[in-house]
Amino acid sequence: MTPKVAIIGAGFGGLCMAIRLERAGIGSYTVFEKAGDLGGTWRDNGYPGAGCDIPSHLYSYSFEKYASWTRRYPGQAEILGYLHHCANKYGVRRKIRFGAEVAAATFDGSQWHLTTDGEPEAFDVVVMSVGQLNRPRLPDIPGMTEFNGTSFHSARWNHGHDLTGRRVAVIGNGSSAAQFIPHVAARAARLEVFQRTPNWVIPKPDATFPPATRLAFHYLPGLQRAYREWTYRYAENALYPALAQGWSPDLLKKRALAHLHAQVRDPRLRAKLTPDYPVGCKRVVIDSAFYPALCRPNVDVVTDKIVRVTPNGVQTAESAHEVDTIIYATGFRSTEFLSPMRVTGRGGRDLAEQWADGAEAYLGISAPNFPNLFMLYGPNTNLGHNSIVFMIECQVNHIMACLPYLSPGRRLEVRPEVMAAWRAQLDASMARMVWGGCQSWYRTAEGRITNNWPGPSTLYRRLTARPPRPAYRQV
Repeated sequence: MTPKVAIIGAGFGGLCMAIRLERAGIGSYTVFEKAGDLGGTWRDNGYPGAGCDIPSHLYSYSFEKYASWTRRYPGQAEILGYLHHCANKYGVRRKIRFGAEVAAATFDGSQWHLTTDGEPEAFDVVVMSVGQLNRPRLPDIPGMTEFNGTSFHSARWNHGHDLTGRRVAVIGNGSSAAQFIPHVAARAARLEVFQRTPNWVIPKPDATFPPATRLAFHYLPGLQRAYREWTYRYAENALYPALAQGWSPDLLKKRALAHLHAQVRDPRLRAKLTPDYPVGCKRVVIDSAFYPALCRPNVDVVTDKIVRVTPNGVQTAESAHEVDTIIYATGFRSTEFLSPMRVTGRGGRDLAEQWADGAEAYLGISAPNFPNLFMLYGPNTNLGHNSIVFMIECQVNHIMACLPYLSPGRRLEVRPEVMAAWRAQLDASMARMVWGGCQSWYRTAEGRITNNWPGPSTLYRRLTARPPRPAYRQV
C-alpha cells in the first residue's frame, strides 16, 4: 500500500513534490494551499518590476525545461505562468485544496493529523513546503499605526493606490526595493529611500530571447540543456567561491565598484551607496536600473536613523520627511520556519520548542522526534549563488527515496546522532563562509545562520542522493 501524503504549500516546492508523486503513479496525496491560487512567493510578490535574479532556464524544473522563456531573467508574471503551466501539464491542480490554511500538524503515534477550518484529517506523511520568504516582516518603528497616509509592504502591494504625483517613502533597499524603486521613481513627484545599510550591486545582463532563439531551444533540446548546464556551472564555479572566501571575492567587488562608479557620478551619493562589509555577506543585488533611479532629481537617499513614523511622514534623528505613502521593503520573517503553524511530534514534542535556539534539520529536510515529516526549502538550504529550484529537486528526490519505507503503519525518523553529526558539519562549514561578517536576513537575532547552505550545491546533491536508511530509524 502507498502512504497517504499531505503537501502543505503550492509554490515551487509543493508543486515539485506533487508532480513527482504523479509521475511515480502515486495519487494518494493532497496539497493544502492557504491562498486562493498557486505560486507561493511568485503569487504574493506582484510589485512593479518583480522578477528573478537567477536565469530563467535554470530557475525551472529539470524535468520541465520549458523552451518558451522570453527573457534571460524572468519577470514575476512569466514565472507564475510557468508554475501554472506545470500544474496543468502534470495534472496536479485537481489535487490542490485552495483556501485551506493548516493551523496545526499533530502526530498521534501512528499518523499525522492536520487541522484546518474543517475537521482534522489524517495522513501517513507530511511534506512542509511553506518556504522561507512567505511572511512579510514589518519593522519595529514607533508610530507606524498613526500614519495618516497609505502604507503597505512590498509583498502585499496595493495596486489600487496610484503613485502618480505622490510623495513616497521607501523604507529598505534590498533586492525587492531595487526592482520596484525605478518604477516608483518614474511616477512619484518625490521619492525618499531610507537606507540603513547599502548593498553590493552588480549589473544584470538581461536580454530578451527572440523567436528564433526560442525555436532553437524548442527543436534542439540539447542546446537548451547545454545552456542550462553552462549557466549552472558559471554560478557554481565563479559565484560560490566569493561566498566561501575563495578566489573570486575581489573580482566580484571590483565588478560591483565599477558598476557603482559607472552609474553614480555624484561622489556624495556614491559614498552613501558604498558598503563597508565583504561582498556576499548580505544578499548581492543584481540590477542595472537601481542606481540610475537613485540618481534622478526627484529621488533622495536618506541614511539618517529613523526615529518614528508620524501622522504626516517619517521622522529621522535629523529632520522630518513629509510623505503621503510609505512602502516597507523590509523583507520577510525568514528565520521563523513553519510559523505560525504549530507542529507537535512524537511524545508531544513541540517543534518550535525544539528549535528555540534556531531551526535545524538533517539535510534541511528531517528533524528528530518528527517521524514521516519532511521539509522543502527548510533550514540551511537557501543559496546565495545558484537556483533554489535545484535544491528543491534534490530534496524531493530524497523524500521519494524515503517513501518505500513509509507505507501505512511504518514510520521513519532521522537518528539523533545523525542530526548531531550534521549540526557539527554545518558549524564547521559555516565558519569559512562570508555571512558571519554582518547582519542579514540569513541570521537569527542570536546570530545563528539558519537559512543558507554553506557549501556548493553539487555537494548537497551528493548528500541528498545517499540511501536514506542508514540515517533514519523505524519508530
